[in-house]
Amino acid sequence: MEYLLFIVSDPAAPPYIPEEDNIEEWVADVERRGVSRVGNRLRPASDATTVTVRDGQTILTDGPFADTKEWIAGFDLIDVENLDEAIEIAAKHPMARFGRVEVRPVWPFE
Repeated sequence: MEYLLFIVSDPAAPPYIPEEDNIEEWVADVERRGVSRVGNRLRPASDATTVTVRDGQTILTDGPFADTKEWIAGFDLIDVENLDEAIEIAAKHPMARFGRVEVRPVWPFE
């Protein structure tokens, strides 16, 4: 089953400590397991453009769709057996300590 891991900043989280950032180890582990599909960092929310269509008009708004202090900093798509395995993998991501990792199942079109 595929799960999307949203890597989220969190101003209330403990401060980021570069020496404790083990992202290379995390990536190597998910690749070794064969569960990694794709993942990457995202530019800051200030670089986002939100697209809305209303009454046939395309409306562009600078920034993210929601005004919050948190923002999605990256993503990883994994393919694992179940939610428990997805959570176990997410808990090992360094941003689980310095931010948050939201685990969401992919809802494929049938």
